[in-house]
Amino acid sequence: MAASKILVIEDNPSDIYILRRALEDLGEDFELEIVTDGALALQSIRRHRDVRAELLPCVILLDLHIPKHDGLEILRSILQEPALNHIHVVLVTTSASPREETELRRLGADYRLKPVGFPGYAELARDLIDICKRMSTAA
Repeated sequence: MAASKILVIEDNPSDIYILRRALEDLGEDFELEIVTDGALALQSIRRHRDVRAELLPCVILLDLHIPKHDGLEILRSILQEPALNHIHVVLVTTSASPREETELRRLGADYRLKPVGFPGYAELARDLIDICKRMSTAA
């Protein structure tokens, strides 16, 4: 299997570091593309819509509350792009307002509380790799 390509849209360097360590501990082949704010995320989405399918990420990890554009706006942009709307998006946050939760459910988002500590990130890392493996066998 080729390396699992994971797009991480997250502004907290500590969260990125812990996720990377958790993925490394799994011993799986992976590539992370890190985007640290909403404006860069929207640029990345536009860039990805023009690449070959095998170069796309197999999963996108998206923080709901990031600077410049929120996760809901980014999720909507992904869902509106025919070249990208098949990619599984895992949306994480430490908190969501009732309005945000309603919108996430309406959009069918895979919405989770952001992990606290390494064991939670280890579980998230396993889930991300499992999603990539399922996507590669479905292709």
